[in-house]
Amino acid sequence: MTNTARDEILERLRAQERDKPMPVAWRSRRHFADVITRFQEALSAVGGEPIHVADLTTAVAKLREVLLDMGATTAIVNPDPPLDRVRFAQVLPGLNWSIVGQGDLDVRTIAAVADVGISSGTAGLAETGSVIVESGAQHSRLAILLPPVHIVLLPTSRITVDLFTWVAERQQPLPSSLTIITGPSKTADIEQTLATGVHGPGRFIVILFDDE
Repeated sequence: MTNTARDEILERLRAQERDKPMPVAWRSRRHFADVITRFQEALSAVGGEPIHVADLTTAVAKLREVLLDMGATTAIVNPDPPLDRVRFAQVLPGLNWSIVGQGDLDVRTIAAVADVGISSGTAGLAETGSVIVESGAQHSRLAILLPPVHIVLLPTSRITVDLFTWVAERQQPLPSSLTIITGPSKTADIEQTLATGVHGPGRFIVILFDDE
């Protein structure tokens, strides 16, 4: 394309510009009487496993119970707040813990063989039962996508109506990447045969705790 042709196209586009007000920001019309209950129902409907406990201390105790029940021997943790306050080595001393951001870890190798990946989440979406997990300096997506089980410890104060509401309420800029997790990993072939856990964790457990 010559400069003359380009200038002609741009001039025609400029001539079509109109002074129009920006459209009104989208507002969710969804409403749930209890977003925590709705989140648990939606998560269960997609194959996730919600657990609701009283506080962070009880959530950590429940985490220990879940790890014992599944016979886990290795775990990799993204120490997202408030998990940065948890001393995981004391939660289950016999388990081999790897904390992202602590020491010189080969995260890819460890995550590939870990029994479970543990993280918190930025938000829970009541509409779909989804958890939003953000990238960060002490966060690796491999730690939550490679192990066969992903456990999230999520404060109930972070549950909101839906994705649009969360974006509208957010004060900080968006990070470089977001992972929106809705239940365990699922895929289907051309014959519509559903398989779970092929491209990610086959179990997705969310331990909710009240933090007010």
